[in-house]
Amino acid sequence: MTFRASFCDPFRSDIIELGEIRKNEIIDRFRSIDWKDYLDRMSRARESEIHFSPSLEIENTGNRHGLSVSAVDEGKGTLEFYIFYKRPENRSKLFGLVKYTDENYTTSVTGQSSEDVIACLTALIEGNLEMLREKVR
Repeated sequence: MTFRASFCDPFRSDIIELGEIRKNEIIDRFRSIDWKDYLDRMSRARESEIHFSPSLEIENTGNRHGLSVSAVDEGKGTLEFYIFYKRPENRSKLFGLVKYTDENYTTSVTGQSSEDVIACLTALIEGNLEMLREKVR
């Protein structure tokens, strides 16, 4: 399996493409980001200086399933994450008469801990897509 990564630095208007990443580096990449520092700096910055929430995206380039993880400050004094799960998904409309594939179907879950993020990243790495579908609704 091949994975690619990108990062959204809140203070840069462009998304930073990190390129190919080995699966054994993904968890370390997540842990190496100083999420709290980004949030602290954002709290002191002018709104016009902020372009994104700090976010890491990891995508399996083979099956196009990916996770985007964003850190947020909900004012509770603890680091909290939003997890977005993007994947191709068969959908239907017009009461099931028309079927199509939404290539970027996305679901999300809020209020997650760093341990929750690591569990989801591990599921993505191991191809445990059922766990991701259940966790990130």
